[in-house]
Amino acid sequence: MNQKTKDLAELPVSRLMLNFFIPAFIGVFVNALYNIVDRVFIGQGVGSMALSGVSVTFPVMLIVMGFGMLIGIGAGVLVSINMGKRDMNKAEQVLGSSFLLMLLVSVLITAIGFSIKGPMLKSFGATVETVQYANDYLDIILAGTVFQVVGFSLNNIIRAEGNARTAMYSMLISAGTNMILNPIFIFGFGMGVKGSAYATVISMILLTVWVLMHFRSSKAVVKLKAENIRFDRKILFEILAIGMAPFFMQIANSIVQGLLNAKLIAFGGDLAVGAMGIVNSMATMIVMAIVAINMASQPIISFNYGAQSYTRVKEALRIAMIAATCIAVFAFAMVQIFPGNIVKLFNSTDAGLLDFGKDGLRLGLLALPFVGFQVVAGNFFQSMGQARIAVLLTLLRQVIILIPLLFILPNYFGLRGIWLSMPISDFCSAIIVVFFLTYQWKKLNKLSSAQS
Repeated sequence: MNQKTKDLAELPVSRLMLNFFIPAFIGVFVNALYNIVDRVFIGQGVGSMALSGVSVTFPVMLIVMGFGMLIGIGAGVLVSINMGKRDMNKAEQVLGSSFLLMLLVSVLITAIGFSIKGPMLKSFGATVETVQYANDYLDIILAGTVFQVVGFSLNNIIRAEGNARTAMYSMLISAGTNMILNPIFIFGFGMGVKGSAYATVISMILLTVWVLMHFRSSKAVVKLKAENIRFDRKILFEILAIGMAPFFMQIANSIVQGLLNAKLIAFGGDLAVGAMGIVNSMATMIVMAIVAINMASQPIISFNYGAQSYTRVKEALRIAMIAATCIAVFAFAMVQIFPGNIVKLFNSTDAGLLDFGKDGLRLGLLALPFVGFQVVAGNFFQSMGQARIAVLLTLLRQVIILIPLLFILPNYFGLRGIWLSMPISDFCSAIIVVFFLTYQWKKLNKLSSAQS
């Protein structure tokens, strides 16, 4: 048993969570700055229409990240569970098979993305005023898809094997490069939205090189070996089954963003889409902070579930839910008190965008206190390999409840009906999530009692 494996099995759960959370939080925080930095520099340096155009591409970015999550999180959970079972050979086979899958999926995404780019942007809300900005940005992002998928996926496996600090360094290098190059390309070289896209892709390339070097180094707990880079049908099925929850979350989010953009165009115009970009940026920052808790708890839950240490599984869930709720409540207070200041970070000259953005932030994020434990719940079931429940809980907020509301409420309340659809969906799904968590907690209690 190496030290990483021993820590997962024996260290106090609260200490493990803290050890994993700090680097995970730093990593996801700077990662969340990817899109936010793009929008800040574009909004301030190019204009509100450029900001709206780039916001139209957000659903496409979500789809690409969804595939990265499908493979990276699915493989990461499997790696952790097999480490818990002391089957390191199987863990390395999972890594090799997932790497080949990343490459294949990236090529398919790029080819399909370019072939349907025009209709896709139009369906996501691009107009005559914004479509050129969206095209310029998306062309470059699609060309760099392989680096985003491989870099993100492999970095998640680094975290799953217990190397949280290395995963943090990955994101610091990548996001730091993005933040440095963005103003240079946009302002210094006058490249506009293209400059922002180039900065993003270059940072993804560095991330990919870094994570590949890690899996060939002595620091890696599981190694990327040439003989394991092959398709294993059973392993691939397990990866896809576990990774379906975050994948569906991202795809559903992409569909909803496209629908939101279409509704916003109908009830508020291009500036409303730009405001949605700001709301998305803030929601991303908040949710990513909670995702950091998930990243900290996932190796602990998966490893100990595989080792049948159910008391440690429960403790990790309890700590994660408390921490996530605290973050959500604090973020809710900041958004409600300072919405105007947040909007001005993205564009300080357009009064219309300011009004739309303030309304969007205050109303759209009204149910934030009920979001934290829901995000944790999806990760909890996924970490134990219970993909079906994780998918259901994920789709509740993103699709099952939200989409009908988007078709109903705007007809009565106009633009405000669009904003209100989001918190109503969050609150309703929270009630159902509580039921599933209560049932699983009782089940874990029975398993723990049977061992004593």
